[in-house]
Amino acid sequence: MREPLDRDALHEALVTPGSPWTGVDVHPELGSTNAEAARLARPWHVVVTDHQQAGRGRMGRAWQTPPRTSVTMSVLLPAPAHGRGWVPLLTGLAVLRAIEDVTGLAGRLKWPNDVLLPADGDRKVCGVLCELQPAGVVVGLGVNVSQDRDELPVETATSLALAGAPDLDRQQLVVALLGRLAEVHAALTGGEARREAARAAYRSACTTVGSDVDLHVGGAAPRRVHAVGVDDEGRLVVRSGDSEYAVAAGDVVHVRPAG
Repeated sequence: MREPLDRDALHEALVTPGSPWTGVDVHPELGSTNAEAARLARPWHVVVTDHQQAGRGRMGRAWQTPPRTSVTMSVLLPAPAHGRGWVPLLTGLAVLRAIEDVTGLAGRLKWPNDVLLPADGDRKVCGVLCELQPAGVVVGLGVNVSQDRDELPVETATSLALAGAPDLDRQQLVVALLGRLAEVHAALTGGEARREAARAAYRSACTTVGSDVDLHVGGAAPRRVHAVGVDDEGRLVVRSGDSEYAVAAGDVVHVRPAG
């Protein structure tokens, strides 16, 4: 049974002493949670919907799921003074940790912030879209929770149910996601030691580093390169021939070993 989210229960769990979260709006249907969070312009206020109808992913892609099958939400976070380029990457790390917290499923990251689940063939379970606004950074994310295979838009996608967590409570996941998101934001706005620890944790979880990838940038033809690291600005450092360079935005496709 795919139950709707309970706004009162989420508010009680999230808006507590010592928590940064100030409120929760739960919409049965909504065009885009990112657009609504930007319109409200209220830092630390959560916008979540049971059915997003005009969601957007990275690179202008559409993002839509059947009603009550995913966690789709956005929040406006204060923009950190240092390391803004790391907000999307560490959002992926927060999702990775939250999923493991509530399901026990161990995932991996593909640069910049795709969460992959090896339990279902390294398929993608989460999408992240961060947008800089005058009042801060709108962080939007969508996690596939209970979709069957035929309810997913592409073959490379998965859900938590398909990966081994068929009975997950979406409300529990919402609370875990927001807790982990607050943690990485605190790391970015803390001292340099905390920022470096967060960067190191991301690099350790990012399976792109050390892999051969097909790099897609803009409308250019893909280039086969070797990913050697992620620099302190969050850019992917790649090697092509004898040269190394950093890529700030683009898509990577991991090259699978022959056989």
